Amino acid sequence: MTAVALIFAAIASALHVLFFKLESFSWRQPSTWKTFGLASQEDADTTASLAYNQGFYNLFLAVGAATGIAIILASDTHDTIGWTLIVFACGSMLAAALVLISTGRSYARAATIQGGPALVAVIASLVAST
Repeated sequence: MTAVALIFAAIASALHVLFFKLESFSWRQPSTWKTFGLASQEDADTTASLAYNQGFYNLFLAVGAATGIAIILASDTHDTIGWTLIVFACGSMLAAALVLISTGRSYARAATIQGGPALVAVIASLVAST
């Protein structure tokens, strides 16, 4: 179960690095703002500072999960700190996905992409760490 937890935590982390890139650096590009459901360049320009900030939240969660993975891989035993970081970071990703879906059914796909790997990582981590 450890391998499953680490693989899905890595997937969740990589996705959140991608979200960071899109929100913090590519937000004003039409392909990006259209992906996020914005209607115009003006909307993208208006929301750019919010997206920039949100992108960094995603980066911080990704770093937390990646650090937890690194600690576990470097440890001879199941390291409590590593598992705690993974469960906290991926649990936060999952919670954010639940908040996203609570804003409307049209966000179900995005919430599944954001929260699916995190959910598997949390469950597998809790099993593997016991």
